[in-house]
Amino acid sequence: MKRTGMFLLLVSLAGCASQNHDSDINNAYKAYARDNCEQVYLHLSSAERRSRYRAHQRQPEVSLLRGLCLERQGLYLDAAQTYDYLQEYYPQSEYSYRASARLETLRQLGHYQPAIN
Repeated sequence: MKRTGMFLLLVSLAGCASQNHDSDINNAYKAYARDNCEQVYLHLSSAERRSRYRAHQRQPEVSLLRGLCLERQGLYLDAAQTYDYLQEYYPQSEYSYRASARLETLRQLGHYQPAIN
């Protein structure tokens, strides 16, 4: 009986951590919509700290949002490097595809020149 109770407690705590992580991501998107990148960075940092045990699941989303804020702040090289990171480490991710589109937009605007291999 004690094992069942302990198991249920652990499962419920894991659910709370997941909800907190999701709220951090949601709050980051809300801050981005308000054009408040400082708050975006705070929420993303909190989300990363909460999700260390499953970083591979959330890191692409966090990185893309971070890149979008860097781009919005005019830090195009930093944004491009963030997008390159996504393409290198998460090539099958939806966010990698979106990063590729952002890199092409930056290239067309003259803010990014891809390295010639």
